[in-house]
Amino acid sequence: MIRQSDKSNLKKFGNRIKEIRQAKKLSLRQLSYACDIDNSKISKIEKGQINITFTTILQLARALEIEPSELLLASFE
Repeated sequence: MIRQSDKSNLKKFGNRIKEIRQAKKLSLRQLSYACDIDNSKISKIEKGQINITFTTILQLARALEIEPSELLLASFE
């Protein structure tokens, strides 16, 4: 069971991914191809609907050409 505070952090994390993706002018599909993650899963991540693994964070960061820590910062602000 995910606590309410965890749901809030997942939403912050997802918003951070979306913000970076849009700043880089990437569509969900383009990011999907770049990191080999289904675009429907990326959409759910961006909406904070699912909890992901560390390896998924690494895949997303690599595809967005950023350090993984840049994705995690939003969850701690």
